[in-house]
Amino acid sequence: MLAIIGGSGLTRLSTLAVAHREVVRTPYGEPSSALVFGQIAERDVVFIARHGHGHTIPPHRVNYRANLWALKNRGASALLAVASVGGIRAGAPGDLVLPHQLIDYTHNRESTYFDGGDHRVVHVDFTHPYTPALREKCLAAARSAGIALADGGVYGAVSGPRLETAAEIDRMDRDGATLVGMTGMPEAALARELSLPYVAIAVIVNHAAGRGESSHHVSMEGIARVLETAMEKVRALLEHVTPLISDPPGASP
Repeated sequence: MLAIIGGSGLTRLSTLAVAHREVVRTPYGEPSSALVFGQIAERDVVFIARHGHGHTIPPHRVNYRANLWALKNRGASALLAVASVGGIRAGAPGDLVLPHQLIDYTHNRESTYFDGGDHRVVHVDFTHPYTPALREKCLAAARSAGIALADGGVYGAVSGPRLETAAEIDRMDRDGATLVGMTGMPEAALARELSLPYVAIAVIVNHAAGRGESSHHVSMEGIARVLETAMEKVRALLEHVTPLISDPPGASP
């Protein structure tokens, strides 16, 4: 079953035929919201709002471990995360990007299930943080739907919740990051630790600080306008990608 993690602008899915909601308790505390089970394109999916249904949880307070554990515990076999980002070198506001790499600038987050104590030490391979086969299905779905989805980008994950300085964006550009966002990590790494295929759809909602229309300041009003239209493309993409990932109801595992 495909799990969809909704970020800013995607706290609910209008295309999801809801069957039921479930509050899940985890060893890591409370997830961001109840899990919403239903169907998209006649395929079973489960949805969670990363920031809560009222968008009340800032990125540095999201309980990523609880969210992913709950999804895996309730049958998720693949994760598709939607995230709003700033564009450093990639694209323009409103564009969708499928990143292939990331750089982690976050700090002070609970970032692993293997945190010592009574547990064994585990080092997961994270050479390619986004699952290649799942990326290919997203690209195929975009072509089928006629939706522009840029293939490739380097997601720079920062802690937030403040936006970045122009100098910080310059540094990230020198590091090779083409996108900047606040939720890409530890989400991707936790998915790898749970052996869950993971991919991210990055929605560029603004030029990063010091770039383009954000050369002097970042407009929150502009971000809101872009989100409203861009998320319609995301919903359309989800309708096409879900049948490529999730088995029909009743299919053998």
